[in-house]
Amino acid sequence: MHPNFHFHWRDREELRAFVAAQPFGMIFMETADGPAVAHVPFVWLDDDRIGFHLSSSNKLASDIGSGRALIVVNGPHAYVSPDWYGLEDQVPTWNYVAVELKGEVSAIAPESLPTLIDMLSQENEKRLAPKAIWTRDKMTPGVFERMLGAIVGFEMHVTDWHGTRKLGQNKSVEARASVSVALSAAGEEATAAFMRETFL
Repeated sequence: MHPNFHFHWRDREELRAFVAAQPFGMIFMETADGPAVAHVPFVWLDDDRIGFHLSSSNKLASDIGSGRALIVVNGPHAYVSPDWYGLEDQVPTWNYVAVELKGEVSAIAPESLPTLIDMLSQENEKRLAPKAIWTRDKMTPGVFERMLGAIVGFEMHVTDWHGTRKLGQNKSVEARASVSVALSAAGEEATAAFMRETFL
């Protein structure tokens, strides 16, 4: 998390909603061979548990066992030119949004894996409306079950929540508005929109 308190983001419900809207991130764990990372889709199982899966051939899948891990979820980000503030003596920087979640990870029972995959697909299929939601009922009988053998399911019980919204909160409203307009013009609309919706 960014050390400047201006950028700290602590509202747990907002953090949870942000992660739900950005359901792909990186999970980091210490292993016998040193730090390791995997890029994973995930879904909230309840208020403080995240479910995810890894390929069974992923090195982290065999090393993860049970233990403490870190999930990082990145949101919009963009370079900010000093010229955009309308202020003297500024320096280049980077605006970004990110959430870090820490907690204990454990493998889920194999019989729970189909439910996890169903939850993942349903949450993401809903984003494609008005497209009809895909379900595994569309698959040839037996194929889904065979494919499950290639993955391992896990859950993390989140105990530490940390968020960073580095969007120029240490600048004046006028400077932030100027940066937001410049970002839009530069094609960085996602970061500009987050600035407008959050602080302008």
